[in-house]
Amino acid sequence: MLNFAQARTNMVDSQLRPNGVTDGRILDAMQSVMRENFVGRAQQSLAYMDGDVALNEAIVGPRFLIEPMAFARMLQVAELDPSDRVLDVGAASGYGAAVLSKLVSHVIALEQDAGLATLARQNLAGLANVGIVEGSLAQGSPSSELFDLIVIEGRIDEVPNELFSQVKDGGRVVAAIGTRDNAKCCVYSISGHTHTKRAAFDISVAALPSFGKPKTTFAF
Repeated sequence: MLNFAQARTNMVDSQLRPNGVTDGRILDAMQSVMRENFVGRAQQSLAYMDGDVALNEAIVGPRFLIEPMAFARMLQVAELDPSDRVLDVGAASGYGAAVLSKLVSHVIALEQDAGLATLARQNLAGLANVGIVEGSLAQGSPSSELFDLIVIEGRIDEVPNELFSQVKDGGRVVAAIGTRDNAKCCVYSISGHTHTKRAAFDISVAALPSFGKPKTTFAF
């Protein structure tokens, strides 16, 4: 049987550290969250591989748990603050939200696939600072709450205006932007009704459903 604790250590030492993940908080969080619990039994042996892992529990697929290195680097460029309130878009089975729960004050995990949302509720039960919401990923949170940070767990064409409108002044959005496998991880900084975009690094993660290329009306 695979030694999952050793697999977590190997993931941190061979995937995260060599690829520029230096934030000790992120390394510790990903060392502690049992990634194998967030995939189906048949995929557990693949949970720590350097790649996306298929989530067969999705009712409308395909959906994936994105690779550890890509996720860790996204969190690092997000410049997480312990006081942050975060919207995790495309939460899938809840792994990303579980990691974020150790790094920020509150997380809303948003998932539109009913099968994955059910799995996330099971996996995240008992985490007092995580809430699970089922709804359209592109529309964001149905509440009027504004977030310090939105993390989008998957590749999309562009960030919809609906998500920008849910970020506080001074907040950030982190997303993998591109129409093909080779995309850019971009950090958007929000100021009033405008945002600036910075391409942080190359990224290759699975696409999220329901994100077409919108007509942009948000000011630059």
